[in-house]
Amino acid sequence: MAARALSGMGFDMGKDETVKTPLVQQIEEEDLQSIVEKYDIESRFRRPVGFPKMFVSAWLIAMSLFHLYTAGIGLLPTSIHRAVHLTFAIVAVFLLYPGREGEDKTKIPWFDWVLAAVAGVGTGYIIFFFNEIARRGAQVQPHEVWLGILTFVMVLEAGRRVAGKVLPFLSVFFLLYCYFGRFMPFMFMHRGYSINRIIQHMYLTQEGIFGVALGVSSTFVFLFILFGAFLGKSGGARFFNELALAMAGHSPGGPAKVAIVASGLLGTISGSSVANVATTGAFTIPLMKKVGYKPEFAGAVEASASTGGQFMPPIMGAGAFIMSEFLGISYLRIAAAAAIPALLYYIALYFAVHLRARQRDLRGLPKDLLPSLKQVMKKDGHLMVPLVVIIGMLLNRYTPLAAAFWGIVSVVGVSLLRKHTRMGIRDICDALEEGARCALGVALACALVGFIVGTSSLTALGLTISNNIIDISRGLLFPTLLLSMVACLVLGMGLPTTANYIVTSTMIAPALVKMGVLPLAAHLFVFYFGIMADLTPPVCLASFTGAGIAGGNPSQTGFMATRIALVAYLIPYSFIYNPVILLENFSWVPLAIIVVASLASIFSLASALQGWMFERLSYPVRVVLFVAAIVAFLPDYRVKAMAALFIGASVIALKILNARRTVTAS
Repeated sequence: MAARALSGMGFDMGKDETVKTPLVQQIEEEDLQSIVEKYDIESRFRRPVGFPKMFVSAWLIAMSLFHLYTAGIGLLPTSIHRAVHLTFAIVAVFLLYPGREGEDKTKIPWFDWVLAAVAGVGTGYIIFFFNEIARRGAQVQPHEVWLGILTFVMVLEAGRRVAGKVLPFLSVFFLLYCYFGRFMPFMFMHRGYSINRIIQHMYLTQEGIFGVALGVSSTFVFLFILFGAFLGKSGGARFFNELALAMAGHSPGGPAKVAIVASGLLGTISGSSVANVATTGAFTIPLMKKVGYKPEFAGAVEASASTGGQFMPPIMGAGAFIMSEFLGISYLRIAAAAAIPALLYYIALYFAVHLRARQRDLRGLPKDLLPSLKQVMKKDGHLMVPLVVIIGMLLNRYTPLAAAFWGIVSVVGVSLLRKHTRMGIRDICDALEEGARCALGVALACALVGFIVGTSSLTALGLTISNNIIDISRGLLFPTLLLSMVACLVLGMGLPTTANYIVTSTMIAPALVKMGVLPLAAHLFVFYFGIMADLTPPVCLASFTGAGIAGGNPSQTGFMATRIALVAYLIPYSFIYNPVILLENFSWVPLAIIVVASLASIFSLASALQGWMFERLSYPVRVVLFVAAIVAFLPDYRVKAMAALFIGASVIALKILNARRTVTAS
């Protein structure tokens, strides 16, 4: 999905009215491409010429048209639909992604054409012989053993090309675990399964490669990625950029607030933290540096804001759709539950950059160089209509698939209202092609994760890991949460959002549910911490991308991003102990207490970390505010209320003291 970064803010959106400001010189497209490719495998695709280019473009457009057709007319039988989706994706990956570095990206070697054909045969077999497989109860035939092994190898290699080495390595490990279970240590031992049984489970049923993860990828995820591509081609990313500038550009430290608003808006439709950093950061990071922010802080702000987009409804990096399938509850319920924690996260980022701007006396951008909100809405406000269509349909309980389909249709429709946003046939074809290309990484990641989910269902590995976590924590909830947090941060390193959530929810969430945690709270807990791996050193891809764009130190940027987003490490504990924040067992009084206490805690924490409230704070005062902030996140309502009152009294006292000093100084 990071491939769409170069069509993001400040670059050509297919139109000629991008924001230009004399305050900053934007990053050259070639430089941005090299930075993104360094940290994001998905952006390292070929750009063939001649007939290969025409074939690949036609293949990707056909892939998008297939998904639009099935979304609008009706899905095929589940296994066939998923197999068609994977066939489109795996063939495109072998044609678009080189097998090793240093290859000529303008040509497709003959052996990749062969691999694409072989991979297509392996997945296409399910399409053409599905009925026969179903009639015999998925009993494995001799030739299907070889087809299955061949398909496994092709999926692993395609996944390596587009998603990196981590997921294929994990997939191979879990496949070996299925076979060699009898030789595992006692706590992980099982009877072991034959190759035929593994092939049957992973290849011929809906438990492995063609499981729930690929099913979500082939429906909701693909359509929303395609929606993002269409919105981008119509000028949507530029609109978000200008809207953020108009709303926050003139305030103290304005560019950092622009990054928060723009990344939050774009993050609602983006399924990748790295892509979000590249898209918005190409414009906001140079602006932040221009007004006086250090490169590490500028990169950290953008990384934190972009990563938060994965928590933000309505899309939530596509993780919400998979969560809905896993939990068997409505997508709308998940989006509603995630809303307040996501808003608290962005409020925390706002406080952090605002207090730092006040501390360092950083000014906003001159108003005469910024677009007015009225002008922005008059020129591009019609591009909000597709988002309103999607949210409105979801609120009226239409399926996310239908909402995404009509959202795409509405993008094309409303784009015709203005000349500078109007989408012609070329723009529509480009959007169809780009949307399919951006979905390839998700499709292969979901296929690879199928090996992990399939292993869990075949061997009960998820239950085994959950039992071990509970045993290590001696059955106590808080140590279990700590162990789960660390496990999610480790498992989430280098994984895309969808794969990240599937792995953590399969391995870790059952332990929390077994401890009595509400299933929705448990899944959101692992979802949050899996995503926070994008910010948390040592493997913090979003932070590294921000550092690359800012020209800062990657490690320092990662630690700075962790510090800025520290509240994100507290919010999941808050909704585990107080699920009312997820609107569970909803009651106004407890919810109001939690929200007010959380806001007080966030402000206190930001003040303590930045060393500034209304004036520079001494270290003893910072320590007191930090402790008060942590106490305000504790589960007991009375403790929360007392901590919030203490923080409020501290703010008033510091305000009065600052006012007196100002009067004395004058």
